[in-house]
Amino acid sequence: QVQLVESGGGLVQSGGSLRLSCAASGIIFSLNTMGWYRQAPGKQRELVASITRTDTTNYADSVKGRFTISRDNPKNTVYLQMNSLKPEDTGVYYCNSRFGVDYWGKGTLVTVSS
Repeated sequence: QVQLVESGGGLVQSGGSLRLSCAASGIIFSLNTMGWYRQAPGKQRELVASITRTDTTNYADSVKGRFTISRDNPKNTVYLQMNSLKPEDTGVYYCNSRFGVDYWGKGTLVTVSS
């Protein structure tokens, strides 16, 4: 059974930082492209950042220079370090794994107050 469990969300003031974690089980983690998506109220889910099995990263333009995605294969965990947070970063952040098939976590809420 595949499980992706996010943690680390919460309420933070504008300019603050949070670190999200996603612990994976039931997949061969090292082979998967891992990603973080977010969904703001009333908006579609969008890609925030992704990291391939060869550590190639990709970021949404809106988070470049502020967010960093990383992975720890022995721990089956992917991280999203979020700095200089803005109110528009508010949303539910979902972890995604992809290796032919997409799996999703249940999400963690990030709220950035102005």
